[in-house]
Amino acid sequence: MIKDSERLFFVNRMKQLMLLIFLSTASLATHANATPEEEGLRIAREIDRRDSGFIDNTASMKMILRNRHGQESKRIIRMRTLEVTGDGDKSLIIFDTPRDIKGTAFLSYTHVKGQDDQWIYLPALKRVKRIASNNKSGPFMGSEFAYEDLSSQEVEKYTYRYLKDDTLNGAACFVVERIPTDKNSGYTKQIVWIDKVLYIPEKLEYYDRKGSLLKTLTLHDYKQYLDKFWRANRMEMINHQTGKSTTLLFSQYKFKTGLSEKDFKQNVLKSVR
Repeated sequence: MIKDSERLFFVNRMKQLMLLIFLSTASLATHANATPEEEGLRIAREIDRRDSGFIDNTASMKMILRNRHGQESKRIIRMRTLEVTGDGDKSLIIFDTPRDIKGTAFLSYTHVKGQDDQWIYLPALKRVKRIASNNKSGPFMGSEFAYEDLSSQEVEKYTYRYLKDDTLNGAACFVVERIPTDKNSGYTKQIVWIDKVLYIPEKLEYYDRKGSLLKTLTLHDYKQYLDKFWRANRMEMINHQTGKSTTLLFSQYKFKTGLSEKDFKQNVLKSVR
């Protein structure tokens, strides 16, 4: 006799198989009727559509830095994000530990068009420093994430080209090339693996200004919030040229907390607690 648990497992597996067959058929039809550029843009717009409407969120984050010898240092961080209608998101990152950088705060305004605005408050200097557009490819607080990696990924910031279908960690994925439109970007291109079912990024490859592979970001342990919004609870960035890496561990996500524009003013940087 087949147990209920075995029957449920079999039904779920059949549903997954049928979904993959449907996606493969739909994907072939879409590719046949669209150019690689049109298909790449369609995928990017669908990612953006599915993540629209979160309004705001907060989270805690642990940043683990590793040098090429594997030695680690850790930082505890708080994050706040505000969705902006008609423009890119605003975000605030606050460092709580270690003691020597406690109170450091980073504020970013992403824009759909034009240069993003970014500022950092350094307690040791007791002043707010604006991040120049030609410095946004530099490392953020000694990590393998660049300042430009911390901006929200607005569709208009790139041009797109669908490359192929692939499988990553058992998930069917689109593979899309995106090229930054910002002439000051530290990257010539990025290759992104996107889950076909959930439309969430699974892996990104970053290529430097010489066209060589610089870094790889992988995203893990996704969790869904408010029955719609997916967030990775772990990100791993590896720098292939230096051997260094950075891990980001996220927790305590909260959405629609009541944040507003006043919580993201420049004067907040010096007084944030």
